[in-house]
Order: sequence, then C-alpha cells, then structure tokens
Amino acid sequence: MSVSMTGSGEIATPVESSKSAMTWGPIFAGAAAAIGVTLILLLLGSGVGLTMVSPWSGQSSSLGTVGVTAAIWLVVVQWLSSALGGYITGRLRTKWAAGHTDEVFFRDTAHGFISWALATIFVAGFLASSLTSLAGAGAQAVGSAATAAGTAAASSTSSPVDLSTAYFTDALLRPEQARATAATKDAAATTEISRILLKGAAAGQIPDDDKAYLATVVAARTGLSEADARSRVDTVLKRIDDAKVAAQKAADEARKAASTAALLGSLSLLIGAFIASAAAAFGGSQRDEEEDLLVRPRL
Repeated sequence: MSVSMTGSGEIATPVESSKSAMTWGPIFAGAAAAIGVTLILLLLGSGVGLTMVSPWSGQSSSLGTVGVTAAIWLVVVQWLSSALGGYITGRLRTKWAAGHTDEVFFRDTAHGFISWALATIFVAGFLASSLTSLAGAGAQAVGSAATAAGTAAASSTSSPVDLSTAYFTDALLRPEQARATAATKDAAATTEISRILLKGAAAGQIPDDDKAYLATVVAARTGLSEADARSRVDTVLKRIDDAKVAAQKAADEARKAASTAALLGSLSLLIGAFIASAAAAFGGSQRDEEEDLLVRPRL
C-alpha cells in the first residue's frame, strides 16, 4: 500500500498495491531443494542403517539402538533440508523496495515457512505411499499364506469344526477314560490339547479340570506317572505364560518407542519450520545487503 501527497500538503487516499506480496517462484525453488536434499539424506541413512542390521546372530545392533539412530538421523535430515530450502527461498526472491524493514522480515519468514510446509507435505505423502505399498505387499503375502494354510487344513479333515465352539464340543464329548482315548486316538488327543491350550491362552488361565485332563492324557501318551505328568503340564503352562508376558513386554516397548518417535518427530517438525523461516529471513537480508552494495555509489 502506498500513500501519495497532494500539492496542498494533504494526504491522499492510500492506494493498495496491485502486486501480491507472495512470490511463488522462490517458494517452489526452496521446497524443491529441500525435497531433493531430504530424499538424498534418507537414502543415505537407509544405506547406513542396513549395515546395522544382520540376520546372523550377534552381528546386528539392538532394536533400541537402531530406533534411536534412525530418530536422530530423521531430525538431522529435517533440520538440514529446512535450512537449505529456507535459505534458497530468501536469496531468490526479489527486493521489496517499498516495504518496511519489519514487513520484509515477516514476508521472508512467511516465505520460508510456506516453502517448508510444501516440502514436508510432499515428503510425508511420498513416505506414506511407500509404506502403504510395502504394507499392501506384506498383507498380500500373508493372505496368500493364510489361504494356503486354510486349504491344507480343509483338505486334511473331513468334518471341519467351528474353532469358536470346538473347545466346548470337546468338553461335552470328553470321555471318562481319557487314558484309553489318548492311547488309541493320538491325533484327536493332540488336536484337543491344542484347543485347550489356545482357549487357556485367550482366557488367561486354564481351569483345574482341564489341567487334570491334560495330565491324564500326557501320562497315557508318555508313560509318566500321574504326578510327573502333572508336573510336566505345569512346566509347559509356565512357559506359555512366560512367552505371553514376553510378548506383552515387547508390545509395550514397541508402544513406548512409537510414542517417543511421534513426540520427537513433531518436535523436529516444529524446529524445522523455525529453521526454515529463520534461514529465509537470513537469506533475504543477505540478498538485500548484496544489492545495496551493488547500487551504492562509489566515493
């Protein structure tokens, strides 16, 4: 907006400038530079990260080390790309000759922020698309394996039973002489025990009558005494509980790691936005200083 003076010294009505304060060319240039640097650094980090992982026992870094290293590298990538993109945005824009110093500073920071936002949206969309493709391929592979397993299971049994009611069906048809049943029908007893264990794992505990039945079947199958069979059942159930606790612990650690990564990622994005804005303001001020030196008359 400009203000003109009349001949009598009166201030005329302010005239709004027809030129927008937004310069999209430097914004897109800075965003493109930030995107390019981000992709290069991500590929570099992926290559270095793969050297930390090995299928051989004892030759791979721990999951926590890999996660922390990846998080730190993502922060570094965000800050470097934001600084470069913001600086390029500030240096490439034209000089706002009629703007106040504070207004020029605000425009530079706004340009840097918008450039950072465009680059972040593009990279986030690219990563989301890549992860979606990988997840889709994994789900397709799992689905194929599940279909094959289902087909094999269906072909191996002539009378399929609904798994949700199989345990209760076994409980209703369980014979009094479990020892004879286990000795004469090994396959049926094995299937029944598997269902008892699955039901117990889902419920969190196995009833005492199921434990007694398991001990009877184990004694019939192995020739152990009743007491030794019960001891073996208790040992196996303890292992199942330990495995369940270990799985829960791993899930909790994964949850904590995901929460930490999300918090660190959001903080990194906020700092990246600040760096991009500050770099654009710095680049813009350098650009104006260089032009002032060029047009300043020599004494």
